[in-house]
Amino acid sequence: MELVGTPKKTVTARAAGLVACTRCARAWPLETEVCGRCGAKLISRDVNSLQRVWALWLVGLMCYVPANLYPMLRTQQLFSVDESTIIGGAVELAQHGAFGIATIILVASVVIPLGKFWAIAFLALSVREKGGYASRHRLLMYEVVEYIGRWSMIDIFVVAILSALVQLQGLASITPGPAAFFFALSVIFTMLSAQSFDPRMIWDAQADTDEASGNG
Repeated sequence: MELVGTPKKTVTARAAGLVACTRCARAWPLETEVCGRCGAKLISRDVNSLQRVWALWLVGLMCYVPANLYPMLRTQQLFSVDESTIIGGAVELAQHGAFGIATIILVASVVIPLGKFWAIAFLALSVREKGGYASRHRLLMYEVVEYIGRWSMIDIFVVAILSALVQLQGLASITPGPAAFFFALSVIFTMLSAQSFDPRMIWDAQADTDEASGNG
C-alpha cells in the first residue's frame, strides 16, 4: 500500500541496467554496444560530449566574426563595385522600403545566431551545476536550438538566388562575398555543436539535484 504524500523515487534507465538508443528509442541491456533494431552505436553517456560542444562552438564563433565584418554581397555595375555586409545590406533594404525583408535578414543572420551561441553555452554550463533551472525548460531550449538550425542559412539562400536571377543584360552582376563562406562555416559548426550535446546530461544534473535535496 502506498502512503499518501510519500515521494516517488525516479528510476533512470541507467540505474535499471538499460541503455536507450538515441535513434530509434529502443532500450537494451547496458552492456549492449550496437542497437539490434537500427544498428546505431549505443552509449549510455557520451563523456566527451561537452569537449566537442565547446570546440565546435568556439570555431563557429570565430567564423561568425568575419562573417559580419567582410562583405556578404558584391554588386558590379559597369565600372563601379558595391560591397555590403549583412547588417549594411539590411539597412539598405530598409532605406528602400523593404522593411519586412530587412527584418527577416537581421533576425535570421544576427538575432538567431547570437541566440544559438548563448543557448548552447548556457546548456553546456548548466549541466555542470546542480539546481537553479528546470530540466524541462532546458530540454525545450535544446529542441528549439536544433529546430531553428535549418533556418540559419537564409543569407546564403538570398545570395544564391540573387546571383542566379540578377542578369541585367550583362550590365550588372552579383557575386557572393567572402562573408558568405564564413557565415556558412559558422552555421555548420554551431549545428554540429548543438548535435554533439548529449541532452541526457540535463536529466543527470536534475537527478543529482534531487539526490542532494533528499540527502539534505
